[in-house]
Amino acid sequence: MLIYENALWLLLAALLLDAVVGDPDWLWRRLPHPVVWIGKVITFFDGKMNRPSLSSGQRKRAGTLLLAVLVLGGLALGAVLQHLFARIPFGDVLTVIIAAVFIAQNSLYCHVAAVRDGLEGSGLEGGRKAVAMIVGRDPEQLDEAGVSRAAVESCAENFSDGVVAPVFWFALLGLPGLLAYKAVNTADSMIGHRNETYQDFGWASARFDDLINLPASRLSGLFIALAAPLAHGSPGKSLACVFKDARKHRSPNAGWPEAAMAGALDIALAGPRAYLGYTVDDPYMNAAGRKQATANDIDRAVFVMIGACAVQAFLVLLIALVLR
Repeated sequence: MLIYENALWLLLAALLLDAVVGDPDWLWRRLPHPVVWIGKVITFFDGKMNRPSLSSGQRKRAGTLLLAVLVLGGLALGAVLQHLFARIPFGDVLTVIIAAVFIAQNSLYCHVAAVRDGLEGSGLEGGRKAVAMIVGRDPEQLDEAGVSRAAVESCAENFSDGVVAPVFWFALLGLPGLLAYKAVNTADSMIGHRNETYQDFGWASARFDDLINLPASRLSGLFIALAAPLAHGSPGKSLACVFKDARKHRSPNAGWPEAAMAGALDIALAGPRAYLGYTVDDPYMNAAGRKQATANDIDRAVFVMIGACAVQAFLVLLIALVLR
């Protein structure tokens, strides 16, 4: 049930605003982005609660408490803002602006396209420098094909958790759902790591992030598959790759959009990868596809992502018309 009547129409306006304006550098150079404030809260509690002297169980309980604070805090702040905006002039405009800030269509396009431009303009070193901004793997271990695959994988995965998931939770719960989602997703990116420092303290945030991204990951795979013709791909082949290979990914969610993108572009994604300090030996998704990806494949992935954003917007419009 929608939390308020105009949610989907405001969401469409937010999608349009983000697509056109994105995250303007001139603004966020002067003001801290809201995600930065969420990060400061997480950093504060991390320093206070994640002490080396605690046992594994104590760290898990502390991390679970932090997760509860983030979820309840996001829901409460969103509810207060939503209540306030419903009672002031131009409140809907403020709702649209806040929603647009947390939707990453434009910024995702810019970051992924920068890898393509880096490869084409400055060669391998340019591509490595740009891809290091969006992936956690060791850029010095990547050749051109590795840089290109990393950018395509990041495009697909971040379409799910940076675009589809915020849209889904705003459509379902309004600003409370959006803010709570972003708080949890930020926590997962900061403390949801499988290392000595965070494997216990970040456990609850990582698992809860997996749970709340389940709907968006499945939807994102569908949206990418429907947009496959923009890269001269086949929706049927893309969906077949999802059903065959999505569960091969170590993440319960990332495999869905990545497998859809692998099938849409007919390239192999995932597989063995080197991160800073460790390597993973995962199976390929769409293993029969081409492994020597290029900057042109990044360009094709960007077109698919734009088309998938359009599919999502059309679905929001359709539901809004049906519920009118």
